Amino acid sequence: MTTEKDEAALIAPQEVVLQLLTDLHAQQLAIREEQRQSARERKSERRWSIGIKALLVLAPVAAGAMFLVNVSRFSFGPFRDVVGVVRIQGEIAQGTLASADKVIPALEDAFSSAHVKHVVLSIDSPGGAPAEAERITRAISVIRQKHPKPVTAIIGNMGASAAYMTAMHADRIVAGKYSLVGSIGAIIAPWQLDQAIAQFHVSQRVYASGKLKAFLNPITPVSEASDAKAQQLVSHVGAMFVNELIAQRGARLKAGIDYGTGEVWSGEEARSLGLVDEIGSLESLVRTAPDLKPFHFGPHESTIMRFASAVGRTVAATVIGVSLRDAGQELR
Repeated sequence: MTTEKDEAALIAPQEVVLQLLTDLHAQQLAIREEQRQSARERKSERRWSIGIKALLVLAPVAAGAMFLVNVSRFSFGPFRDVVGVVRIQGEIAQGTLASADKVIPALEDAFSSAHVKHVVLSIDSPGGAPAEAERITRAISVIRQKHPKPVTAIIGNMGASAAYMTAMHADRIVAGKYSLVGSIGAIIAPWQLDQAIAQFHVSQRVYASGKLKAFLNPITPVSEASDAKAQQLVSHVGAMFVNELIAQRGARLKAGIDYGTGEVWSGEEARSLGLVDEIGSLESLVRTAPDLKPFHFGPHESTIMRFASAVGRTVAATVIGVSLRDAGQELR
């Protein structure tokens, strides 16, 4: 007959064996987890290595191809009859996407294409430099002599000042009823800083060959002669703008209206005044000729800049994707 002491002596070795087995199993699990983690890290390193190598190899090749396309102004199409769209968007000034240097090549491409049956100036601009607008309108006139095609200006959100100056050289002008149209005139708005600088007991000494050579200098006080010259200049340029408007759209303008106030009108008001021929959009124009689809000739953002931006977005997305994937694996 076994006593309680004997039973305890028998149970003790069994517990030791079970504990050893449990510890061994835990160690095996820990080793397997370390192996899985190491495998994940190696896989992640391989992905990064492949991605970086591919980027280093493909990026220069793609950049070179994009550069050649950009320099040669090569474009695919159009391969069927279309409405050729040339964009004049943003400020019309040197160095912008709406500059004459950017817009004129797009106009040349649109007019010279045999498949373009109608040229559209897609305008969404507050205006800018009248000299840039003059270059664009002169280019339209010259190119049309070689490639006669109808031209429609379509105003989006805004077609004001130099942008409207460009639009009024089209055969017709279309605007949305909520578009802002007009701002016919000229403006000079220099800063006048002489009083602010005087607070610091600072002044500027100016030597000029003529009394009006520095009439727009914001540091020196405004003289009566400077003030009169500035006003005479904007009045003259504004009058030239109005005269050009009358020359281009005289028969369509409403009598008795002062178009040189510099104000803007809604599309509906502009139509009633004769500044706009009809209310509509690019989509409504295309619907009138269902066989002609719009084809955009630009100007487009630099191909290199678009490529660089796309590469940046791709790299960022790759980094975020890999990080999230690795984080998810670690959580599992």
